[in-house]
Amino acid sequence: MLHVFDLVVRSTDIDFIGHVNNAKYLEYMEWARFDWICQKGLTLDELQRRGLLPVVVNLNINYRKELRMLERVQVRTRVLTVGEKSYVIRHEMYTAEEKLAADADVTMVMIDGRTRRAVPLPEDLASELRQAVTAGE
Repeated sequence: MLHVFDLVVRSTDIDFIGHVNNAKYLEYMEWARFDWICQKGLTLDELQRRGLLPVVVNLNINYRKELRMLERVQVRTRVLTVGEKSYVIRHEMYTAEEKLAADADVTMVMIDGRTRRAVPLPEDLASELRQAVTAGE
């Protein structure tokens, strides 16, 4: 399933050059990622109840267009691949004019909150992720 997350660039996101700081792009993607996983029913409370933590283990980002204050941005998230303990998602950030501002592939691993070791993805999440890949969403 394609997940869409909308935001507006705030004044606190701007660096001394006058555009969005590179680290903020990652933050925008993180907001979208957590919104997406919460909509799947895996809220922070639910993850803690299960003793699970989704962690980023790899991130490859391409910065394609600068963003400026008050610009409207849409982050689109979709699943690329699913493994036993990990999955890869793609974030694409677009301006209101549909110009690609950045894209990133993010590898996530589910870890046990107590042992801090990778564990198999919960079957309910793994099933949804696999369906999203199969659907090409």
